[in-house]
Amino acid sequence: MAPRTRPVVSRRERPAKAALTREGIVAAAVTVMQAEGLDRVTMRRLAAELDTGPASLYVYLRNTAELHAAMLEELLGQVDLSPVTTAGDWQDRLIKVLWSYTLILLEQPGLAQSVLVTRPSGPAYLSLAEGILALLDAGGVAPDRAAWAVDLLLHFATSTAAEQGTRARAIDAQDEEDTLVTALREAPADTYPQIAALGVAELMSGWGPDRLTWGFGVLISGILQTPRPDQETAPDC
Repeated sequence: MAPRTRPVVSRRERPAKAALTREGIVAAAVTVMQAEGLDRVTMRRLAAELDTGPASLYVYLRNTAELHAAMLEELLGQVDLSPVTTAGDWQDRLIKVLWSYTLILLEQPGLAQSVLVTRPSGPAYLSLAEGILALLDAGGVAPDRAAWAVDLLLHFATSTAAEQGTRARAIDAQDEEDTLVTALREAPADTYPQIAALGVAELMSGWGPDRLTWGFGVLISGILQTPRPDQETAPDC
C-alpha cells in the first residue's frame, strides 16, 4: 500500500496572514501572559503565536523590556478612573483608583515585578497619573508634594501586587507562613518583648484588603502632613 501523503495546498488557497502591527503584537503578548504567565512571553513564543519569525517582531519592539512596558500600557487602559470625576470624599475616590490599579497587577505578579524597574510613559499611564494628581489637588495637597506623591502611591501599590500576587501562586507560601507563625509564637519574651506583647494573632492580622486600604490611608495622611525637604539642604540619597 502506498504511503499516504498530505494534499498539497496552493499558496493561493491559504488564508492571508494579518499584517503585523505593534498593537497586534502587544495584544498577543497579553493573551499569552494571561494564559501561560509572563515567563512564557518571549519573542520566539510570540512569533509562533503570530505565525512569523522572531526577527520580524524586532521591527516593532526593540527588546523584552520595551515589550513589558507596552504590555503594562495595555493593562493600564483597564484601570477604572471613573472615581476621578464622581462625587464623594477625595481620599476614598483616590483609594478606589489605586485599588483598581493594584487589582490589575495582582492578576499578573510577574508583570508587577517588571513594573518596579520599568518607566511607563504611554497615554494610559499619563491618564492614571493625571487622575491621581487631580484627586490630590481636590484634597488641597500642595503641588510639590503631589508631584512626588504619584510615584510613592503607585510604587506602594505595585510592590504590594508583586509581593502578594507572587506569594499567592508560590507552592511553598503556606510553609513559609507557618514557619513565620511558629517563630513569632516561640520568640522569647525577654529577648523580643514587643513581639511577645503583641502576639501572633495581632502581628499576622489584616493581610488583604483592609491592610492595603489602611496603607494607602497612611501614605495619604503622610503626604498631607509632610512637606518636601528643602532641595538645598536635603541629604544625599
